[in-house]
Amino acid sequence: MTDHDEEAGSPACLMHLIDPVSGRAPPDGDRQQWIDVMRWRKAERERLIALRLAIPAEERRRCSESIAEGLDRVLGHLAGRTVSVYWPFRGEPDLRPWMERLSERGATCALPVVIAPRTPLAFRAWRRGEPLKPGVWNIPAPAEGPDIEPDIVLAPVVGFDRACYRLGHGGGFFDRTLAILSPRPRIVGVGYARLSIPTIFPQAHDIPMDLIVTEEGIVRI
Repeated sequence: MTDHDEEAGSPACLMHLIDPVSGRAPPDGDRQQWIDVMRWRKAERERLIALRLAIPAEERRRCSESIAEGLDRVLGHLAGRTVSVYWPFRGEPDLRPWMERLSERGATCALPVVIAPRTPLAFRAWRRGEPLKPGVWNIPAPAEGPDIEPDIVLAPVVGFDRACYRLGHGGGFFDRTLAILSPRPRIVGVGYARLSIPTIFPQAHDIPMDLIVTEEGIVRI
């Protein structure tokens, strides 16, 4: 599951004035800067998503395999751990083969679930063959089951910088969720190396990843 430019039920014309985590407009003194950053982010998201979608399918598959190998190196032994992965959307690295093998390694695979606009994500366990239902934007999510707490969260990125800040799709779901998880899980961004940018111009609500895994290696703070 990813963040998205416009949350369900949110008027698109007002989104550039709204903090995606708090749901409030910024103070008057900060408003112009906020508007400038939000406009830049919207344009940069569109550019980076187009770049991602332009990657040929076979190249995306090879990149996804390299990213999975990088996750194995950096995460190590996973038995007894709960790992939240994601269902790929709009050209994101496809880690489904990797996540389907988690149970064989003694780990629990979880998928994020959008409960409602401007609310944190829930996480539910899932194994291959168990039912999924279309969630927000028709992204599959576990059809049933209790909420669980992940030890590791894999967060797909639209873009990222060398300080490990993540540019998502703009809905604020991951930032809002990571801000309240206690204890804090290990947070690992996942994306293509070509999506690196000098800075995302981080704001108060942005939460850096612990590291980011790309097909070319590991980015750490």
